[in-house]
Amino acid sequence: MPGAERDRDETQLPFEQRYVPSAAYRDLLHQALRDPERFWRALALREIHWDHTFSKVVGGEAPFWKWFEGGLLNASYNCLDRHLEAGRGSRVAYHWEGEPGDTRTVTYRDLLALVERSAGALSELGLHRGDRIALYLPMIPETPAIMLAAARLGIVFTTVFSGFSAESLAGRIRDSGARAVVTADGTYRRGKFLALKPVADQAAEHCPSVEKMLVVQRGADPPALREGRDVAFLDATKRAPRHAAAQPLPSDHPLYMLYTSGTTGRPKGVVHGTGGYLVHAAATMRWVFDDRPESDTFWCAADIGWVTGHTYIVFGPLLRGMTSVLYEGGFDIPTPDRMWSIVERYGVTTLYTSPTAIRSLMKHGDAIPRAHDLSSLRLLGTVGEAINPAAWEWYYRVIGGERCPIVDTWWQTETGGILISPAPGLATLPLKPGSATLPLPGVDADVVDEQGKPVPALTKGFLVVRRPWPGMFLTLYNDPERFRQVYFSRFPGVYYTGDYAVRDLDGYFWLLGRADEVLKVAGHRLGTIEIEDALVSHPAVAEAAVVGQRDDVKGEVIAAFVTLRSGRHASHELSEELRRHVREVMGPVATPEAIHFVAALPKTRSGKIMRRVIRAVANQETVGDVTTLEDEATVEEVRREMGALRHALGREPASKAPSS
Repeated sequence: MPGAERDRDETQLPFEQRYVPSAAYRDLLHQALRDPERFWRALALREIHWDHTFSKVVGGEAPFWKWFEGGLLNASYNCLDRHLEAGRGSRVAYHWEGEPGDTRTVTYRDLLALVERSAGALSELGLHRGDRIALYLPMIPETPAIMLAAARLGIVFTTVFSGFSAESLAGRIRDSGARAVVTADGTYRRGKFLALKPVADQAAEHCPSVEKMLVVQRGADPPALREGRDVAFLDATKRAPRHAAAQPLPSDHPLYMLYTSGTTGRPKGVVHGTGGYLVHAAATMRWVFDDRPESDTFWCAADIGWVTGHTYIVFGPLLRGMTSVLYEGGFDIPTPDRMWSIVERYGVTTLYTSPTAIRSLMKHGDAIPRAHDLSSLRLLGTVGEAINPAAWEWYYRVIGGERCPIVDTWWQTETGGILISPAPGLATLPLKPGSATLPLPGVDADVVDEQGKPVPALTKGFLVVRRPWPGMFLTLYNDPERFRQVYFSRFPGVYYTGDYAVRDLDGYFWLLGRADEVLKVAGHRLGTIEIEDALVSHPAVAEAAVVGQRDDVKGEVIAAFVTLRSGRHASHELSEELRRHVREVMGPVATPEAIHFVAALPKTRSGKIMRRVIRAVANQETVGDVTTLEDEATVEEVRREMGALRHALGREPASKAPSS
């Protein structure tokens, strides 16, 4: 919980003074909320090329709002053609690097040519406007090209993260009714070539809607094709016409669907439109990243399979004519300096990555990044979860050289783009480590109690957004009632984010994690992220994951799993020191029952800690699907640690305790 103690600590950093936003910036925020119609109209006309100008900024009925009604446009044209028409065809769109070290330089002219040939290949498969396709692809230039090709023709795509299992892929294909799957033979990850085509084949067997499969070659040998169904991407693009016109589409035409986890376990198909989404993506590139297309090299180090990759690898940067880095593999392969060597090699000016990635690289110490020239960096960003102050300060001090502002961004798959963040493109603002600062212009965010009433400063509550914004999703695919119930029924007419937050005395927002990631210990409700922040604030700890463990007396106790920084070693003394540290920071009720030291935490291939898996192991439950894990051996390590503990406590015989 941010409070006086945290504020005092912040003043130790050069520009971490208590922040009162300038009157001019406050006035801009108020103007955008006072007259949103005027604000968004001017922005949409400035940022986007419209084949036919919209007649109304926002229409429809809550919660099924429609943005820029009557307008016609095309996402692919806005991302590519207009840059060539303005003479920017030779500008680099992507510096691509594969994990083995192979590279490609893709200009805007190159990318448009690839997109047009890809559109021809999709047409050859018999696909038309309104059809759905599923993409199961690695981080290669063909992935954004095929997304833009689909957008060019009005084909709705759903991109499935290439770490998902056949079962997960099949569920998304079936729900979307995809007529075709676009995949690759495989991808390089952590020194191995992981096959993707067999996973897509297995998924397609359970999806009667799939008629065709387009297969991109990534490996050394041509992929095996199933006769009558499969088409080699290279062959199809060679046969395709060299020109495919961008079709003007209604502003609310679905651009893509992206599936996000639901509380019931059934993924939700989040549907994003075209006009509103593009306006939001372009505006946030300007505001949050202070983008300078003529000189910047932007690296959003996410996977295109997630919404971050959609908005800030593909659509946002290309709308603004930016040069981006596109990277295929792990950040510590073959050595822990891979990320920093890429920054140095391509002269990256803006680095946008996750707190998990920062913490995992931070544990290797300061010497590795400092061996590289990172002077090109001028702006740093974080995404995916709240960043703890210790990681923020390391990122600022070691990576940014105490000169780069950090934009700590909050948003969701459903929001389409960033909603709460510093905005260097609008104002130069002092920052607070761990705070996402203020809502962006036009975003009416609040923190409320169970009854939907605003809570006082320094009081935890539910984060909500009171008014529609352009990047918001249109609905859940084939499930409008679930859309209404999940997001707009708890507080009628108001978007319920599902996150906890608190505002400090300066109005800054501090995100405290999911409202469902809460422990109930001896009647007290505690957010897991708050306890993890307390652990990571200790100088010995690199990363931490906190889960609830069933207890006969207290109902639930806190189990903490931590990885240590380089040079620190696990011991009973350190465990007790960490428990005392949490007690001092948060109070007795938040003290972990036990501290478990592990070499690595179970994470997805996109770098997110899988607390679900840790919780299942801690409670001796079925772990479930772990195909998205970076390294399944991490689960076994957690299991061994818990088994050894149960044996020590006499809760199971020695023969059952896994060896350490």
